[in-house]
Amino acid sequence: MFPALIKKELLSLSRDVHGMAALFLMPMVFIIVMSMALKDVYSPSTKVLAYAVANQDSGKLANVLIDRWAKDAGVAQSLPDNWRDELVAGRLQYVLTIDPDFSAQASDMNSKGEAKARLLAEPGMGQAMFEMQRMRLLSIVTQLRAEVLLAQLDLGINVAALAKQTPVAAERVSAGGARPTAVQQNVPAWLVFGMFFVVASIAGLFVEERACGALARLRSLGAQPWQLVVSKIVPYVMINGIQAALMLAVGVWLMPVIGGEGMLLVGMNWAALLVMLLAISLAAVSLALTVACLVSTHAQAATLGPILNVLMAALGGVMVPTFVMPPVMQKIAAFSPMNWGLEGLLDVLLRGGGVAAVLPEAGKLTGFALLMLMVGFALFRRRV
Repeated sequence: MFPALIKKELLSLSRDVHGMAALFLMPMVFIIVMSMALKDVYSPSTKVLAYAVANQDSGKLANVLIDRWAKDAGVAQSLPDNWRDELVAGRLQYVLTIDPDFSAQASDMNSKGEAKARLLAEPGMGQAMFEMQRMRLLSIVTQLRAEVLLAQLDLGINVAALAKQTPVAAERVSAGGARPTAVQQNVPAWLVFGMFFVVASIAGLFVEERACGALARLRSLGAQPWQLVVSKIVPYVMINGIQAALMLAVGVWLMPVIGGEGMLLVGMNWAALLVMLLAISLAAVSLALTVACLVSTHAQAATLGPILNVLMAALGGVMVPTFVMPPVMQKIAAFSPMNWGLEGLLDVLLRGGGVAAVLPEAGKLTGFALLMLMVGFALFRRRV
């Protein structure tokens, strides 16, 4: 009886072409769109920003400042007469202005620094990008002034050689040794979201079988409630596995083809990945069965499932990274099953963690799955 029930579920799924297409294609589209859209957020390039320079100083130091700025920012556009209007309209991202007498005052140890190099940004520039540009300008000006003042003191220091020395380095460390890309950040998030999206599919199928009397007929033929429940779990765990394989394939092979950065799987622990994927799948399918037993109509199934998914994704760090949340929201996120799945996948894909590293998240997901399965089974016995 049990193999026949699984075959019946697979046949039902094979007839739901549109539903299966949504389960497989939607998460992949999210990965592609979000990874391309956020590419410059995870790997920002200042050379893509359109800027101009308004230099009102005729001194040498101002020209040196402009040259050093252009090394990272690229060549400046010609300054239009109405540059303030262009800035407000967003056609220029920022304008670097240098006040008259900037060179003279920057070279004077007793100067109060009334003449400044100013960064005027357009209203829509993000706070993170604005701060990065401001700190870069501050760094260049500070270094220039230090070089000039050291040369004036005549301490026998090779200022030119000193300027080339940069005793500061910063990098992000990951399992493969390279900086994590936008793809590596987005694949785990939308993989978890896609796997939990089976809620709507299972709920809709359950309502249809109950409405047409299929479940009642199967019970009359001797099928046990546990067989009916487990026969629905197995096919959807298989679907989750296919989803995960497709989404990882998109990150590894498709993204480099369309101009994005490829996902790095160097040094990944495959056993830990399988443990996490199985735990996420069991949690998603068990939650879906509970929701399926709660709803009574197709409209309820089509509404409650997606709403629940979006709420868990928003609270769990899928749609909004937890590190940008306020402390209260971060504490709330820690109770979301999607957050457990996301953190576990990040442990594997970014931090190079093994099975032991993902056991806390996998354990939470498994416990959640057992709880939902017990609740769902109790509701299932009442409904069928």
